[in-house]
Amino acid sequence: QVQLAESGGGLVQAGGSLRLSCQASGSIDSISALGWFRQIPGSQRELVASIHSGETTYAADSVKGRFTISRGNTKNTVHLQMNSLKPEDTGVYVCAAEIRKSWGSSWSSWGQGTQVTVSS
Repeated sequence: QVQLAESGGGLVQAGGSLRLSCQASGSIDSISALGWFRQIPGSQRELVASIHSGETTYAADSVKGRFTISRGNTKNTVHLQMNSLKPEDTGVYVCAAEIRKSWGSSWSSWGQGTQVTVSS
């Protein structure tokens, strides 16, 4: 019942910046967190950053100090500001929603993904 729409991917030179955006719709009251995962070629999918209902944020060590997750104009929109991009950041970035359940929660709603390519 939750749909996610992503935008902002593209090609950028090393050291440049991009801002990814994710808009959630549908049963938004069931969302306990929004986050960004990435799939880098040759690597497993990893959680890059997330923001939770209490406004607690998380960032992976590999992006800490360079990437920042934040709310947009509404709580249903999140942005991932990516600065000082490196070629190693190249991959498909996917927005995800953690959905509340009676007995817990899980990352169970996923966007289509947006390609980020960083050239040397």
